[in-house]
Amino acid sequence: MEAVASVDGKAAQPVDGLDQPARQRAMLVIILGIMVAVLDGTIVNLALPGIARELQASPSHAIWVVNAYQIATLVMLLPLASLGDLIGYRRVYLVGMAVFTVSSIGATFADSLTTLIAARTFQGLGAAGIMSVNAALVRLTFPSALLGRGMAINSMVVATSSVAGPSVAAAILSVASWPWLFAINVPLGAITLALGLKALPFNRVAPAAGLRFSPIDVALNVLMFSLVFLGVDRLGVREGGVPGGAQQSAWAILLAGVAVGFVYLRRQRRLAVPLFPIDLLRIPVFALSMGTSVAAFCAQMLAYIALPFLLLEVYGRSHIEAGLLITAWPLAIVAMAPIAGRLIGRYPDGLLGGIGLGLLAIGLGLLAALPAHPGNADIAWRMALCGLGFGLFQSPNNHTIVTSPPAHRSGAASGMLGTARLTGQTLGAVVLAGVFSVWSPHGGHGPVVALVLAACCAGLAAVFSSLRLKTTGHGG
Repeated sequence: MEAVASVDGKAAQPVDGLDQPARQRAMLVIILGIMVAVLDGTIVNLALPGIARELQASPSHAIWVVNAYQIATLVMLLPLASLGDLIGYRRVYLVGMAVFTVSSIGATFADSLTTLIAARTFQGLGAAGIMSVNAALVRLTFPSALLGRGMAINSMVVATSSVAGPSVAAAILSVASWPWLFAINVPLGAITLALGLKALPFNRVAPAAGLRFSPIDVALNVLMFSLVFLGVDRLGVREGGVPGGAQQSAWAILLAGVAVGFVYLRRQRRLAVPLFPIDLLRIPVFALSMGTSVAAFCAQMLAYIALPFLLLEVYGRSHIEAGLLITAWPLAIVAMAPIAGRLIGRYPDGLLGGIGLGLLAIGLGLLAALPAHPGNADIAWRMALCGLGFGLFQSPNNHTIVTSPPAHRSGAASGMLGTARLTGQTLGAVVLAGVFSVWSPHGGHGPVVALVLAACCAGLAAVFSSLRLKTTGHGG
């Protein structure tokens, strides 16, 4: 195949993916990067009480070890994706991995909560560099005929990493202290960097005409997502009643974010190649795929936070038993991912996603309707059904998100893919906090209500996915 010039200034790879074994080497780098970036979003949760005690901080302050990472990642996904379209995805990825690795060293040796939060902020910025161009690199790595399988592998890693944090943390904390949660990233990051310099593909098409990296647009993007995240978080995480002034300030922050978003999006509408990809959201199948992703990840987060309360406090399972039962979900995703990858291209993505999300909704509903004294098998097969449904949905949905835009907007599509996932997970956590403020998580009602809402979110996602069958393009 003929090579074309790349934005990186070097000879590009063949037009339609990499040949073997170059494809395997590139995919190994992509998998390692997205695994550590997604894993670090939840790996610290289990260690927060210990971190708060050791660093003499309150639980409300310690939660910022998690929030700083999530906010930094969320606000920079779209700017760095746009930068990838402009200067090359591999450059953004490698710099992101370098920042992530160095900041992991800082987090390992942090001796105060302020230092740790600062290190986690830079970790989040590095993770944004990795996540923002992840799917775009997969599109460059695999030939179009095999892209479905590549997206399936990538989706499997993202899905399992997003729910494996507590299990990995428990394994590390059973033999080491909390700084090792960050120290383990250093050798992994160094290996990924060394391999990535040789293995990652270069961009193959020139940037879109009119694409630019505007500091004003970046600042507005950061401000919008930050204010909305902080406002919603303050409204959602309250326990019981809060002073009226505190609630009013939360609404004020949220409304300020909405106001900034209004100005920002109006500005974006005038641009030929906007930072917030309004141009892509005008593609019906892309917009429906984004709605599908947000609703599905909201359902997953609702379930994954509620299930431990249900298993531990309602059904009396031990931590080990609960962990093993929940593991049936990610194991089912792993089992379904290669099957979903082979089905992509044979059947419409909207149909596969709709069926998968229907199975997820049924599984969540069955978990909410468990009998008073269920056996382990009763719980495990319901977990597995949820995992099979989620695994069938995710790869086809991501395939549509990545392939429906033109090639020169692959970075923007990749950034929106990550933004949809984090937005859905954040929304799920906030909704759950609201549920637990009304129904106690300890008496059984709260977790059951959360699972019912999760089933409703999965059903809504199934509707979004099925509507793609009526549109033209990859979803139909």
